[in-house]
Amino acid sequence: MAVLPPGVSADAFASALREFADAIGSEWVFADDDDLLPYRDHYSPVPEAAEELIPSAAVGPDSVEQVQQIVRIANRYRIPLYAISTGKNFAYGGPAPNVRGSVVLDLKRMNRVLEVNADRNFALVEPGVSYFDLYRYIQDRGLKVWIDTPDPGWGSPIGNTMDRGIGYTLGFYRDHTAAQCGLEVVLPNGEVMRTGMGAVPGAPTWQEYKYGFGPDPAGLFSQGNFGIVTKMGIRLMPQPEHYRNGLITVPKRRDFIALVNTVNYLTDLFMIGEPWYGSPLRALLGNTEFREAATRRGGVNEEELDRFAASAGLHSWQVELQFYGSEKTTLANWEYAKERVARAIPGARMIDGESLPVPLTPEQIAETTGPYPTNMRRNVTQGVPSLGIWKSLGRTEAVPDAWAKGHIGLFAIIPRSAEAVFEAQQVFGDTLRELGLDSGISALNTPLNWHQFTFLFSAGFSTGGGNFSATPEGKAKINHGLKTLLLKAAERGWGEYRAAPYFQDEVAAAYSYNNYSLRRFHETLKDAVDPNGILSPGRGGIWPRHLRGDRA
Repeated sequence: MAVLPPGVSADAFASALREFADAIGSEWVFADDDDLLPYRDHYSPVPEAAEELIPSAAVGPDSVEQVQQIVRIANRYRIPLYAISTGKNFAYGGPAPNVRGSVVLDLKRMNRVLEVNADRNFALVEPGVSYFDLYRYIQDRGLKVWIDTPDPGWGSPIGNTMDRGIGYTLGFYRDHTAAQCGLEVVLPNGEVMRTGMGAVPGAPTWQEYKYGFGPDPAGLFSQGNFGIVTKMGIRLMPQPEHYRNGLITVPKRRDFIALVNTVNYLTDLFMIGEPWYGSPLRALLGNTEFREAATRRGGVNEEELDRFAASAGLHSWQVELQFYGSEKTTLANWEYAKERVARAIPGARMIDGESLPVPLTPEQIAETTGPYPTNMRRNVTQGVPSLGIWKSLGRTEAVPDAWAKGHIGLFAIIPRSAEAVFEAQQVFGDTLRELGLDSGISALNTPLNWHQFTFLFSAGFSTGGGNFSATPEGKAKINHGLKTLLLKAAERGWGEYRAAPYFQDEVAAAYSYNNYSLRRFHETLKDAVDPNGILSPGRGGIWPRHLRGDRA
């Protein structure tokens, strides 16, 4: 399926490929269909269609200098580049570009861990370094620091951070963009820039004071297209002495309000790590009467749901809390958490979890027994990357059908309150039922994140039939549904924080305050620093001048 970059002739493209080969070696220039297969979005909602976002070629530089040469060649030929680190951004577009026919700039070969400092708790890495790579580097040297890893460990700290990914330990570290400290960037003209203290030659504090002097442009490179990040500092969490967890359950639906407020208090005092909310009532979704009550259009009857919970001997909500520190401090913090919950919520249950010295053994990390399931995320509470998430997403023979063809989703940012969760459940639940996509899950969906809640709806493409079929018709229905949900969310001021290329224009359109002043500011910057529009055009909904007519 040969394609060309937009506006580039076959002869000019062939000349550019020859210059790429001269710069980095012909073995690292990929233009054949078979070689380009890894650079397609294998979760694409429009596979094999004319609008599928496929590249024209890919190039694999090994150094900053080679990246600079590629950027300068691309400028001469007006060829759009799409930079990736490891390309594992599955469900968000993977390695595929925003513009069909772009050349993928694959940075996997730049995979060096440049420094890990276990006294000052930071690392400096290149974009091709994965979470597995950084973890092994630390373990091989016996360093007493932790990484904060997202669910799949094959991704890149730089790639995940630039897409504002999150993790699961203490709040500061699990906000990966906040934990970033110091960038090296190749700009659209091929020049190299360093942010923060890195702009001071020889500064020893590049990974410690991220701001430097004057405006800090580092945020422009997250979900943006103003440069190519070739080095990044990241702060690491000191390895604690002890880990403890505990489960809190509350009986009534409205108890969730006090529970969230209490957990917010503990979170903002840095007393706990990631709180894992859930609803034991999910066990009742197979009951037709309960399902109807939980997904009733216009909102649920809370007393009715409370009666279902009581008759089944279940509580309505639960949260698992994670504690790090010494054995004494983790116990004191858990006792304090129980005390605050008991004061706020009559009938709450507090269940002691595990109390373990750190580091946990591999057997303890794999353990799934105890007073309640520790689930697949035990490893990420300990800064240990894995691929366990795929077990729940149907990539194994154990789950041969569900989500076996990939998934795509929305991640609406809502206020960090139970009332906002209830509202989101109603809005998304009603909309999904109208679209014929309701799975019942939206009624009991619970939030993620630190300073805000992220309300997740993810649709898997099943190998079977039904509403979530991987057929073209099924994917078209899901795509229409997701775009409808985007509009419903925007009406209530809920913007998405992350999206696949197919949805980035719609997501960016929700940020419309003052006649899209934010987008106009981004476009002004784009035209100034990238006048030829070669770096990841369309990324984050930011288009160069010559392609803005194609914007949704």
